[in-house]
Amino acid sequence: MSTSVNLSVDFAGVPMRNPVTTASGTFGSGAEYSEFVDLSALGAVTTKGVASVPWPGNQTPRICETYGGMLNAIGLQNPGIDLFLKRDIPFLKQYDTRIIVNVCGKTPEEYVRVVERLAEEEVDLLEINISCPNVKAGGIAFGQDPVSVEKITSQIKDRAKQPVIMKLSPNVTDIAQIAQAAEAGGADAVSLINTLTGMKIDINRRTFALANKTGGMSGPAVKPIAVRMVYQVAQVVKIPVLGMGGITTAEDALEFIMAGATMVAVGTANFHNPSATVEIIQGIEQFMRENKVADIRELIGCVR
Repeated sequence: MSTSVNLSVDFAGVPMRNPVTTASGTFGSGAEYSEFVDLSALGAVTTKGVASVPWPGNQTPRICETYGGMLNAIGLQNPGIDLFLKRDIPFLKQYDTRIIVNVCGKTPEEYVRVVERLAEEEVDLLEINISCPNVKAGGIAFGQDPVSVEKITSQIKDRAKQPVIMKLSPNVTDIAQIAQAAEAGGADAVSLINTLTGMKIDINRRTFALANKTGGMSGPAVKPIAVRMVYQVAQVVKIPVLGMGGITTAEDALEFIMAGATMVAVGTANFHNPSATVEIIQGIEQFMRENKVADIRELIGCVR
């Protein structure tokens, strides 16, 4: 008889059937993947970023491959909160999974407008993308300055009805300090890492591979950096951590969990393997059975 294992976790007060979700921007809002993946099998679906008004995104080309990953400069293209509430939330409500809505903005007021619109919606958590450029601060990302992080976290928490996850940028000197600022601002959880800033040059065209010149690097090549940052953050905050960055296999996911992540998000892997999330859940379960681990919580932060 096979051993029963418990994959369920409590994340910021929200019970999840397992610790696996999708990384924002790599899974749409679930519709395009629903023919490949049973969304009800996932702990949660994290939507693509949504803003107060539609954003057209950056000029093309805005995606290119690199060794061990990819660069993207999509520019957070999204349909805006009105269409999102009309189309995407009703679609996801058909499935027995938690809904995490990723929120983006260019000013604190834009973030707050979206958070207020989501207050009465049946969504479980809000993930706030503070890698967005703060137009009021000369384009510096909200998430690169601890004072700004604490301030915007506090502003959002004042208006949010759902638990708030602050999504941290790795493009900083001290990720632990940024995480502590989010916690001080009242964040219920943090997620990391967002993409690393990178560049690729097309030597034949003698120009930048991306119209934006730089883009966000994701994929397997960033995983060791992401695991290190998750470990650092988990050591200094009391709130739960959602880890991501180059997760392709169950082994990758387990590294993040052992480093201190309560949940993990699968991103770039979805592009080349639409079933990656479900395969990772199955792989974690198999690892637990083989190693006689009865409860996933035995593994969270087991590496000190």
